[in-house]
Amino acid sequence: MANLILDERDQKFVLFEMLQAQKLCDFPKFTEFSQDMFEMILNEAQKFAVEEVFPTLEESDKQGCKLVDGQVHVPECFHRPYKLFCEAGWNCMSAPPEFGGQGLPFIMRIAAHEWFMHNFAFSSYPGLGEGAAHLIHVYGTEEQKQKYLPKMNSGQWGGTMCLTEPNAGTDVGNLSTRAIRQPDGTFRIKGTKMFITGGDQDLTENIIHPVLARIEGDPAGTKGISIFIVPKYLVNSDGSLGRRNDFEIAKIEEKMGIHGSSTCVINFGDNGECYGELLGNEREGMKIMFQMMNEARVATGLQGVTSASIAYLHALQYTKERLQGSSLMEFKNPEAPRVPIIEHPDVRRMLLWMKSNVDSMRALMYYATLCGDIAMNTKDESEVDKRLGIFEVLTPIIKAYCTDVGFRVTETAMQCYGGYGYCSEYPIEQFMRDEKIASIYEGTNGIQALDLIGRKLGMKKGTYFMHLLGEMNSTIAQARENLQVKDLCDDVQAAINSLAEMSLFFASSAKAGKFLIPVGNAYPFLMMMGKVVSAWMLLWQADVASQKLSSLSGERGVDTADRGALNALVKENKEAAFYDGKIKGARYFIKNVLPEIEGTIKAIKSEDLSIMEIAAESFAS
Repeated sequence: MANLILDERDQKFVLFEMLQAQKLCDFPKFTEFSQDMFEMILNEAQKFAVEEVFPTLEESDKQGCKLVDGQVHVPECFHRPYKLFCEAGWNCMSAPPEFGGQGLPFIMRIAAHEWFMHNFAFSSYPGLGEGAAHLIHVYGTEEQKQKYLPKMNSGQWGGTMCLTEPNAGTDVGNLSTRAIRQPDGTFRIKGTKMFITGGDQDLTENIIHPVLARIEGDPAGTKGISIFIVPKYLVNSDGSLGRRNDFEIAKIEEKMGIHGSSTCVINFGDNGECYGELLGNEREGMKIMFQMMNEARVATGLQGVTSASIAYLHALQYTKERLQGSSLMEFKNPEAPRVPIIEHPDVRRMLLWMKSNVDSMRALMYYATLCGDIAMNTKDESEVDKRLGIFEVLTPIIKAYCTDVGFRVTETAMQCYGGYGYCSEYPIEQFMRDEKIASIYEGTNGIQALDLIGRKLGMKKGTYFMHLLGEMNSTIAQARENLQVKDLCDDVQAAINSLAEMSLFFASSAKAGKFLIPVGNAYPFLMMMGKVVSAWMLLWQADVASQKLSSLSGERGVDTADRGALNALVKENKEAAFYDGKIKGARYFIKNVLPEIEGTIKAIKSEDLSIMEIAAESFAS
């Protein structure tokens, strides 16, 4: 099949022309890699996604998962691609080579996995195994690393993340799962976990569950929580598998989407024989699990980007093929030929809205992960602090903004299809169903907004946020030298100034005792910040693209100021068309979407607290 998953040209533009990720190869850890190798990896990821992953999307949605005699069976169509996925090393791209990984930069892992995340039901299985393995690599003892990592990184063993309980969702500190200390240093685990993605499956011979629990006698709340390695099958000292651990899969949740992903309720220790071993120090469970949670939040944001990308590209193809109505210029002529619906203004509006959002979110995702790579490899301590700080501030934006906008893109793509999009004959409705969960799990988007205003903006007394603003201002200063995008700089600068002003407004409101102002407006603020950051990403791209287009046009004797000549070049030259599309997408977003923040600012500054003043009895009669 043709690739309708993501725009490979845009992916490489963002990586190598905009962000210049190839410069990571200057770090000692990555000297064996090169841009050519990175591009080869991405080409192979595209091939695998198109040939192996995408074909399972519809079939797995229809088959779903089944619980038979205590064992979960995933869709049969997942078995072949999972085996090939792990054999190719896609599941351990950034893992250390000494434990079977490839040692690639995190940004390349994210870029490659963007090809796979459109089928999150499939990619969640190796993804969670990778996350659990990384947790053990960072916090495990040397014995635990040797015991678990080789088989987890090979894909022979899977992994999960066990936090949520029936009475402890967002309020994790209220969990009731207990850990009872044993004389040999292990712990007996007793409790119930729910909404566990990949809680059981038949793809791997063992599953390693990191489980949050409270050691008997430890204090209540999050400060008393520890984390334990609880394998499906106990592992003997020689690495072989022992008996089945004492926990059972109580049920698989029936869900709106991602039917191929087994979302399980797990009862640990009903017979008192469920054993686990402590990971890290006692009472540091939340700190440790937050590493995996933050990685999962970035992955969830990537799910939003990929869902948006695949929905947009499918809608784009459909609008080029679907004939309906005549050209607007000939609407009075009953004999006028029918035209593809991409010729109609409102369809073009939807397409350019989708394109600009997909392009900005992809760049944001890659930029943030590049910051992480730089921080983990540079020897400049000030740069470490700066890049990690920017990554921290952007994480809730990536998780919440990218998933909510990603869902809106799938919704808009369905609108492009008209009635056909609502029918299961076309894949758009599945894209939409599968994406919705992304705004809910790994911390609902409302919680991400509270994290942004309550923790991230004020970290290091606001230094990290100021670092981010500094990066934005640096881009604008450079773009002002480019006459083709200079007029956009004032719009983006004004938005950045407004963002800074609103953060100060929140701080002063809280200081004055009006803390409900920032708390009640946390989500609108996050979405506002997402739009400002997106505008920054698009201005940056437009600056790079316009310079490339000018160079390309000059080589062909075309003056970019001559729109007719430039249009002719765009129609016959794919590179010119690509760069022109980057500029037009940025201009559309900055002139049409970014101004929406003005309404948000006005609403927040009104200090209206109707949401808190209305009585619970008044919401409905």
